[in-house]
Amino acid sequence: MPFSIDAAMALLDREVRHYQVPVVDLVAAQSKDPFKILVATILSARTKDEVTAAACRRLFKRVGTPADLAGLTVAELEKIIYPVGFFRNKAGYLARLPGALQERFDSRVPDEVDSLVKLPGVGRKTANLVVTIAFGKPAVCVDTHVHRIMNIWGYVRTETPLATEIALRAKLPEKYWLRFNSILVAFGQATCRPVSPHCDRCVLAGICPQIGVKPRKIPGNKKNEPKGDAVKKFVSWNVNGLRAALKNGFLDAFFELDADIFALQEIKALPDQLPEEVKTIRGYSAFWYPAQKKGYAGTAIFSRREPLRVLYGLGDPAFDHEGRALTLEFDDFYFINLYFPNAQPGLKRLDFKLAFDRAVMRFIDRLAREKSVVAGGDFNVAHKPIDLANPQANEKNPGFSPPERAWMDELTGAGYIDTFRRFNREPGQYTWWSYRFRAREKNIGWRIDYFVIDPGSADRLVSAAIHDNVPGSDHCPVSIEFK
Repeated sequence: MPFSIDAAMALLDREVRHYQVPVVDLVAAQSKDPFKILVATILSARTKDEVTAAACRRLFKRVGTPADLAGLTVAELEKIIYPVGFFRNKAGYLARLPGALQERFDSRVPDEVDSLVKLPGVGRKTANLVVTIAFGKPAVCVDTHVHRIMNIWGYVRTETPLATEIALRAKLPEKYWLRFNSILVAFGQATCRPVSPHCDRCVLAGICPQIGVKPRKIPGNKKNEPKGDAVKKFVSWNVNGLRAALKNGFLDAFFELDADIFALQEIKALPDQLPEEVKTIRGYSAFWYPAQKKGYAGTAIFSRREPLRVLYGLGDPAFDHEGRALTLEFDDFYFINLYFPNAQPGLKRLDFKLAFDRAVMRFIDRLAREKSVVAGGDFNVAHKPIDLANPQANEKNPGFSPPERAWMDELTGAGYIDTFRRFNREPGQYTWWSYRFRAREKNIGWRIDYFVIDPGSADRLVSAAIHDNVPGSDHCPVSIEFK
């Protein structure tokens, strides 16, 4: 049976009325001011709604008109709108916006897409959204939620948001143009989420073809099942500097991935060097283990559950000054966050890394005798030729040298489970890409980030994934679901 857009929109129109309103719609409801709607839309790109809303509140306390905005420096704007995604770029756009409006449009916000896209920081999605929300004119606004959901429905078969916009202009009945973006954004944020969508409670469950969708695992009735059987989501991410990651949308990714435990490696910061937005994330307890050397290494864990105890390091002063192992103990498992050393060019730090490897093995063996062990992090080694794009060229290089790979053989030979390979044995699955030569764009990468569990916990593993669509670092997050 073909998918019915009329049935879907009728169901969603009723469904999303009790959802949180997308931030740009909220600004429109509060002010009806095209200028404020334009500014809010620029700020909202690649940023979680709650972050955008807070930035708008701060900015609109000082800015009500283009003239007000022109009175602020780029540095002042950066401070006001931080931590929205790409805040430095957006501060530059906002600083140039008053001049562009005055020069081209007599300081008025235009109501045509072709005019709006001439303004700094305004692409087609932003322009269509402003035309629709600020001026009530029909337009086809396609963001990542709309692009993704329309393809899940099979209503379009497109590769990019621009291609989706073109297809919808030709196919989507114009009666839906004014509201479909707001409806699908609210629906995409709350139910049809990019990661682990809530298909189990979706109002469209009876008609959605679920093309390309992997629904979340259903933990069942948590009130009646044993505590250990509830499915928990764990995420690990080498952020390559948490302060830098915050500028590149870290909080957006954090909330989107929605983990019960979120482990970070290479934070490169002390807690007092970080803003409150990341030190105190609502609903989580944070545990920090920075390196003694400033701007180097270090680990952190955010957990929804309070642990029984926290273990800092491996109990070996040779390694523990670098903040490379942080462990939380819970009633039925240990969670270990690990940041393995890099063997360095010429393998000049290989002996140090192998010593760390052996210390980790002793540590997890000891803990595994007590209860389940989940060890996640940046292992800084690609285990098999399938785990990097160019194995032959890297056989003597750090991260793929025979001694490093031999330790991974020893780890898996002892029964510890490489969780991702439990589910996926396809090539081209990587977690790290060089910043050089457009390596990520070309998928010339390495799989060096892992979740490993002890052999006795194999039946507790539900799923494993690599989130290679998440930007913000040269690594991407990896995750597992564990019961």
